[in-house]
Amino acid sequence: MKHKRLKQSKQLAVALAAAFLLVPVATGLVELNNQQLPVVQAAKGDQGVDWSKYQGNNGKWGSDNDKFSISQIGGYYNGFFIDQPTYGTQVANTIALNRRAHTYIYAQFSGRNQADQMLDYYLPKIQTPKGSIVMLDVESGSPDTDSVLYALKRVQDAGFTAVLYGYRSFLTSHLDLASIAKQYPLALAEYPDYNVTKLPNYNYFPSFNNVGIFQFTSTYIAGGLDGDVDLTGITDNGYKNGNPQKPKSQTPAVQQGKQIHKVTHNYTIRYGDSWWGIANRYGLDMNTLAQMNGTTINAMIYPGQVIRVGYPQHVNKIMNNDHSGQSTWTDALGDTWHKESGTFTSNTWLHLRWGARVTSAPIGVLPPGSVIKYDAYSRHGDFVWLRQPRGNGQYGYVACRDARTNEAYGSFE
Repeated sequence: MKHKRLKQSKQLAVALAAAFLLVPVATGLVELNNQQLPVVQAAKGDQGVDWSKYQGNNGKWGSDNDKFSISQIGGYYNGFFIDQPTYGTQVANTIALNRRAHTYIYAQFSGRNQADQMLDYYLPKIQTPKGSIVMLDVESGSPDTDSVLYALKRVQDAGFTAVLYGYRSFLTSHLDLASIAKQYPLALAEYPDYNVTKLPNYNYFPSFNNVGIFQFTSTYIAGGLDGDVDLTGITDNGYKNGNPQKPKSQTPAVQQGKQIHKVTHNYTIRYGDSWWGIANRYGLDMNTLAQMNGTTINAMIYPGQVIRVGYPQHVNKIMNNDHSGQSTWTDALGDTWHKESGTFTSNTWLHLRWGARVTSAPIGVLPPGSVIKYDAYSRHGDFVWLRQPRGNGQYGYVACRDARTNEAYGSFE
């Protein structure tokens, strides 16, 4: 999750890690160093990630085989709220990639009054489907068992899968964790080091009863990313038969994700492919293509890798809708747009593009005197961009001003 600390290693109370992964282990107790440690069930094996705002609007993945994400909706700090503006687009992007989206709240609270304040604020904002995981990230402050149980029950009563996340040493020093684990599943974190780690090392497993998710690294990729493994199939919750395309319930983020998935398809990278080449082939902005796949244009691609692609007349329509009733909004690329209706007449040659980037695929070249009717503007990089409504819900984009010098490339009405 957001705050990380390296923990002391613990030996996993199983004989062989490989067997532990391949077959269910009955819940029970085993002896280790004269201590009785609970054995958890670990049979599922799907891997995934958890995200905060630091992973951007569409999140980052640690592996092409990741199956789920857990996105931070916000944080509660003993009466103070900090929202995560990336939450909705991260959920939509996960669904668009045919994966399972879940939610977590950074939860620094004590007492039922604070639990109510936190959940009254965040529960109505959840965008993942009913039945999906809503995880309370309890790793700081002075939590107490009664209020944590109370908060988990409120999450459960709201129709979600309530999960408690944290580090075993912190949770056991502040809470009666055994009592909580009898009623609600746990997600526990433990890392051997900060080297890039692609697979869980069960020699560092924080053994406890009812562990549904093991966060095995905070460096799933270089630069940092939390990597998780689903031990019991809990990340299927909220999705019919585990199928990410069929969430049990709909939200705006789920709907957008499903629509994006519907108009895109799989493409297998071939030798000689590049982000530019693929984007140009489909008429997409490179950044839009990368964002559709939860990555950036600086990420390596390799033959055999499968990505999502689509044509701009479909993708553009969904990723840049009309935002009726909103005066400002943030698009899928992280740009802030301001609604404004007007007419722009160019005084020089300008490119009309499919996206508000100089790397975007061109629609055409506009000669001096061209008239553009626009409905919104945004500042990105060195330019101010205008958005031109086109047919079938599509949009074109043109740079109208140098953002550094404020020089306009035409006149406005």
